[in-house]
Amino acid sequence: MTREIIELSIEENRTPDAAQALPFPFNQQTFCRYEPIEKRIEAARVLVVDNLLRNEDDLSEVGQKEWGEAAAAEIRRERTIAQLAIENILNNISRLVKNPITHVTHLANLGAAVTGFKPDAIVLSGTLRDFDFYRPAIIEEFGYFIRSTKIPVLGICGGHQLVGLSFGVQVITLDRLEQHEQRENRPNEYQYRFVRISDPQDPIFSGINNPRSGLWQDYTKQARILRVWQNHGLQLDRIPVGFKLLATSYLCRNQMMVNRENGQLIYTVQFHLEKSFEDWNKSRTRWEHQNESRDGRVLFENFLELALAHAKPAS
Repeated sequence: MTREIIELSIEENRTPDAAQALPFPFNQQTFCRYEPIEKRIEAARVLVVDNLLRNEDDLSEVGQKEWGEAAAAEIRRERTIAQLAIENILNNISRLVKNPITHVTHLANLGAAVTGFKPDAIVLSGTLRDFDFYRPAIIEEFGYFIRSTKIPVLGICGGHQLVGLSFGVQVITLDRLEQHEQRENRPNEYQYRFVRISDPQDPIFSGINNPRSGLWQDYTKQARILRVWQNHGLQLDRIPVGFKLLATSYLCRNQMMVNRENGQLIYTVQFHLEKSFEDWNKSRTRWEHQNESRDGRVLFENFLELALAHAKPAS
């Protein structure tokens, strides 16, 4: 069985941009343990959806007007960030599943990809631009799909917002302005932040109520805290009808939610749970940085297990 040895760091480097220290008493731990990461999932077919803008044809009139002659350069940046985002998601799947089968598609091609690939689960990547930059038909077609699909879905950051938008809530800035009212210099959540679990009974947190469980850190089992990587300046203004809030924070209330109505299983997270298994030789930039989101990795694995169980026919 393949084993990966991951060094888990509870404290960040003491630099000006270091993330918050853990709350007392957990910040008193002066060491971190080595942990063997075993692949517990036998096989899974996972469709990964690239939610970033793909080409200038994906742009709305708003996007075309605001970017103007810079559109080509901005699209190139979208593609660079998309490559990094998709790589992180695929890396999680390959390191958590013994026999993974994955396929990457763009948001605009989601319906056809689902028909052809027949996934056990769908993972929606983050986004970079405001949703009014997207051609309206792309958003509308996704909305029709996500409101009707019975395939388990995990939405990450912009994917979380896109799901909320499709179920009738608004995407606004962290200081509660419309997207077009504040394109630049928005307040944002960036680097490691804490979120509070509001529903520890949800199966995505399996093992949290067992003091002997080795899945979760002590601060999660005792204080119901997750330490996760954040990088966003937008949020959902409320939880959509049919969804249940699972985690929250002071700056962005709607951090995690689930929908189990009408045979659906849709988990979404505002934070980047896929920022796991990072390579420590990466250069420190906004998009490539040295970090390992252990809590995110556990959530990702639990989602895959729940998705496979959801897809299994009742005996």
